[in-house]
Amino acid sequence: MSRPTPTGPRRPTAADGLVVVDKPQGWTSHDVVARTRRLAATRKVGHAGTLDPMATGVLVLGIGRATKLLTYLVGADKEYTATIRLGVATTTDDAEGEVVATVDATGVGQDSLDAAVGALTGPILQVPSSVSAIKVAGERAYARVRAGEQVELAARPAIVSRFDVHARRPGVADGTGVLDLDVTVVVSSGTYVRALARDLGAALGVGGHLTALRRTRVGGFGLDVARTLDALAAEPEDAPLPVLPLTDAARAAFVVRELTEPEARALSYGQGIACDDVAGTPSAPVAAVAPDGTLVALLADRDGKARPVLVLAAAGS
Repeated sequence: MSRPTPTGPRRPTAADGLVVVDKPQGWTSHDVVARTRRLAATRKVGHAGTLDPMATGVLVLGIGRATKLLTYLVGADKEYTATIRLGVATTTDDAEGEVVATVDATGVGQDSLDAAVGALTGPILQVPSSVSAIKVAGERAYARVRAGEQVELAARPAIVSRFDVHARRPGVADGTGVLDLDVTVVVSSGTYVRALARDLGAALGVGGHLTALRRTRVGGFGLDVARTLDALAAEPEDAPLPVLPLTDAARAAFVVRELTEPEARALSYGQGIACDDVAGTPSAPVAAVAPDGTLVALLADRDGKARPVLVLAAAGS
């Protein structure tokens, strides 16, 4: 879709909450944030995890106070559907890079493929793509690569909890016999699907890269709740942009602890409360909801007490 120039009256400012966008191909995550800032009539918009321009699918945006939740949503697991092309390796591990090697892949056997996929499933050490957004000496790796530098990134732990091959389609691309694989993967935060394609091709001795990528889920938010930018832009201009309210967003993303009035009051002052069966951890906090349905805080178990790591309904606010 094109990037329309905003016209007409300014919409009322959107309420605090989340918007789940089905990102179009060719747009950067920053493009989507910029467009949503105009639609939500506020600059306070952020996203929970970048999608490459070639990728489509679920991009979770926070508006207003909901931007504070994004730090905790970034770490959620993610599900993708993708197409991996075996037989061609590229500089970027995807279809946007230059071809660096070709090997006929049509002879890759099912047993070899199953073994290579199995080796990339579960806890693994993964070297991110050199054109990732990881910072090297304060600069993004992709910027250094584009400047002509050789960038070598250290391997980092990742978890591939699902790597299913649904179809294999032999073909020919630029005179090379290729094998396209349609796959579904579920991965931990920070896992690069491009790198999975690269490593699968390397393990099979034929090279590989990603030709299509669609994110179908981030944590508890799937395509079923995602809206296109065109649909969002079509909302009436005299009404605020619809959002998923803070409490509903928290219920979809976190385990919830229902509070008593005294507990809600204590947390609103930043005080800890007694732990229970859903005390939470610093990496996976629990949403604390007041009796009136207000999202008060996110909690983590620290020193035997459930303490707020984020207060959203502070006393006096």
